[in-house]
Amino acid sequence: MKQLARKSALTYKAKENSIVVLEDFNFEAPKTKQMATLKSNLQIAEKKAVFVLPAENNNIYLSSRNLQDVSVVTASELSTYQILNAKALVLCEGSVAKIEEAFKL
Repeated sequence: MKQLARKSALTYKAKENSIVVLEDFNFEAPKTKQMATLKSNLQIAEKKAVFVLPAENNNIYLSSRNLQDVSVVTASELSTYQILNAKALVLCEGSVAKIEEAFKL
C-alpha cells in the first residue's frame, strides 16, 4: 500500500514538472551558501525542496540544515508525505536507480 502511494505521488510530481534530476554531487565542506546557490541555479530558490540522495552524505546534509525550505533524505527514507509536501523534488542520478529498484516486483 505504501509503495503504491509513493508511486502515485511521484507520478503526480512528474505530471506537474516538479522533478529535477541531477548528476550525483558532493560538497567538499559543509557550506550553507553552496546549497543556497544550487537552489538558485536550479530556479527553485523560493520553493520548498526535497533533495533525494542515493546514500547518506554528511556535507550535503549539514549544508542544508540551516535552510528552512530544504530537506535532504536518502532514497530509502523517502516518504509519500515528503514527496507531496515539497514543491520541487531534486533527485540525484543514483537515487533514481534506487527508487526504480524499490518499485520492481
